[in-house]
Amino acid sequence: MKQNASETSSLHRGLILAALIAAGEAVFLLPFVLARVFRPTFLDVFGVTNLQLGTAFSLYGIVAMVSYFAGGPLADRFSARRLMTAALLATGLGGVVLTGIPSVRVMNFLWAFWGLTTIFLFWAAMLRATREWGGATRQGRAYGLLDGGRGLLAALIASFTVLVFALALPSDVLSATPEQRAAAFRTVIWVFTGLVLGIALLVWVVVPDITPQDDRGNQQKLSLNGILGVCRMPAVWLQAVIVVCAYVGYKATDDFSLLAHDVLDFDEVAASGIGTLSFWIRAIVAVAAGYLGDRIDSSRVIAWGFSILVAGSLLIASGAVVPGVAWMLITTIVATSVGIYAIRGIYFALLAEGAVPLTFTGSAIGVVSFVGFTPDVFMGPLMGVLLDSSPGVLGHQHVFASVAAFGIVGLLATIAFRRTTRTHRAGVSAL
Repeated sequence: MKQNASETSSLHRGLILAALIAAGEAVFLLPFVLARVFRPTFLDVFGVTNLQLGTAFSLYGIVAMVSYFAGGPLADRFSARRLMTAALLATGLGGVVLTGIPSVRVMNFLWAFWGLTTIFLFWAAMLRATREWGGATRQGRAYGLLDGGRGLLAALIASFTVLVFALALPSDVLSATPEQRAAAFRTVIWVFTGLVLGIALLVWVVVPDITPQDDRGNQQKLSLNGILGVCRMPAVWLQAVIVVCAYVGYKATDDFSLLAHDVLDFDEVAASGIGTLSFWIRAIVAVAAGYLGDRIDSSRVIAWGFSILVAGSLLIASGAVVPGVAWMLITTIVATSVGIYAIRGIYFALLAEGAVPLTFTGSAIGVVSFVGFTPDVFMGPLMGVLLDSSPGVLGHQHVFASVAAFGIVGLLATIAFRRTTRTHRAGVSAL
């Protein structure tokens, strides 16, 4: 039985989105997911403190800040397939270096290098391709499916690698020697590295090689016109503030596994399982937020997300979560994750709601990301200082008090964004 044209087109669109999802998660496996899921093990095997790991994240963020501006116009000029494939290949090669358990100095260099490969070559290209995939009426759905799909893939990968890690250790995890722990963790790093390189091939095969064009159908040139244009739009700056505050919450998910370890006295495998739980929540919530955002405005869903994020963070910060009571902490982590991932799943859908021209999508992403992802620079060291200076439960309370404060600012910025874009939203609703 032959497929008709619409079925073929739908299948092709599905494959493209699947490749974008796989690439969007794979490129960040080594710089972020590895430490998020296995943070206690990472600190132990590499022999580093929370502050030293946070410094590596900060160097990544510094390089990324410059890369956001440069990568935006690049995505408005060159094919997403070529940029994304190059980024994945370079990031995977960095994973080969990481398997050698390098020194702190080499680790810092490696994270800075990843700031270049994952942002300059990759970030804006992936988000522009997603906006084009979503078309005029499915922006929330496009970004929700992207982030939810990334969350699902991350959950599957994290669950699989936690299993691999557990199998590579003795049955009594606490009896593992430092050498056994290092060997098991090196296996996990190799799995992540192989996935990154394999998905580079998937992107090259599936994503179409399309060069962006301007409104007249001409190939665009590298210029600063797009950046200058979007910088004059108040909605873009409000979106940037929203992303800053949401990303602080997202960075705090790095603390979930260590929180479970300190508050509930979980062993390394069980603590990694708590970190993995957050990924499963992301997979469900981001997709739901995307579909809901297309029905009632993404900005309204984001306002709800900030409200949930603030409530959950204040609960942890208040000390109301009793040490040793597993259900209370896990419930709070789940609720807080719902708020975080509802916002994260669709905050780039605000590009369309804020009436950013499609031709300047990459440039707008560059400006929003330059401001919005500054937590990559300060959040790692901040968490490191708060956790190391107040060991145990108190340090985690300080971390989530900071998250709650940013969440309140994000909620206010979202309200301001809705007021600023009210006319455009009314016009879209009338269509």
